[in-house]
Amino acid sequence: MGKKKCRGGWGGIVYLGTFITVLFGGSTGREGAAIQMGGSVAAAVNKFFKVNKLDRKTLLMSGISAGFGAAFGAPLTGAVFGMEMTALGKLRLEAFVPCLTASFVGHYVTTAAWGHEHEAFILQSVPEGSMITFMKVILLAVIFSLVSVCYCQLRHGIQNISEKLFNKNHMKRAFVGGLIVVGLSLLTGSQDYNGRGLQMLEQSFQEDVPPFAFLAKLVFTAVTLGSGFVGGEAIPLFFIGATLGNALHAFVDLPLSFLAALGLISAFCAGANTPLAAFLLAMEMFDGKGMEFFLVACLVSYLFSGHHGLWSSQKIYGLKSRLYRIPPGKTLENVEKKKKPNGWSRR
Repeated sequence: MGKKKCRGGWGGIVYLGTFITVLFGGSTGREGAAIQMGGSVAAAVNKFFKVNKLDRKTLLMSGISAGFGAAFGAPLTGAVFGMEMTALGKLRLEAFVPCLTASFVGHYVTTAAWGHEHEAFILQSVPEGSMITFMKVILLAVIFSLVSVCYCQLRHGIQNISEKLFNKNHMKRAFVGGLIVVGLSLLTGSQDYNGRGLQMLEQSFQEDVPPFAFLAKLVFTAVTLGSGFVGGEAIPLFFIGATLGNALHAFVDLPLSFLAALGLISAFCAGANTPLAAFLLAMEMFDGKGMEFFLVACLVSYLFSGHHGLWSSQKIYGLKSRLYRIPPGKTLENVEKKKKPNGWSRR
């Protein structure tokens, strides 16, 4: 995603960059390439057919939906994700049918035509509904959202600092970032935090993992992407949330797999600012189990993440807080820089 707009050839570059990053141990996911390529195809169609502004937005959302549905095997989530992530707090419902169609096509092409099997995370048990359980879920969602914000801030901070230090020389940024990742790998004595880390992610639903795993993945991914490498951030957020939930099992009397699942969904929701898509992802990923808990967790993590997120270019149309008067269409980056044009200021 990022600051650059999708162009016809940009998706291929992102695909190649993601492949190289994961191949050589960068801590990132592959799904970003799928979503970017979907958006790039939409941009190419827009350019070729010279469609109007409204249809351009619909095609772009449809391309994103197709990429998400293909990457995660969650077509309903993909449909809503394409509409929800492009504008925080605003859903273009007129794009629902195109997005839904694109997401299902992407999903079935991946599974039926190519025979790809998506990763499965097994939610073994769900606690009984009670006031105490809901209070625990709310508190945990706050924790997961704040950790997700820490990741987003660290990742953007590293990017800004590295660009200033090396005068936007991407080769030098990547070289130094690669050396840091190698050093971190030697320091931890493990390759569990390189690449996608799916083995430990799946393990966190079944048995204990190192209690610092979420922090290690957070730092590894922030350095990898902040220093100029490319890739997806959903899987790393899944990893961070699930392993943090696993670590909290020692302090919270809730089933291990439930804590991992709650962390996975909450961290993703807070970073992507997509509560509806995150809730649908929980439904599709965990077969509808514990839907009332995941709904509460998504709403809480979305609110407590504030105006922070993975994509600094994400536009804001629905405010989470009244501390700021933010004109519609401003981006998360504008909020970070605390710009105050035309009377935009804190209350």
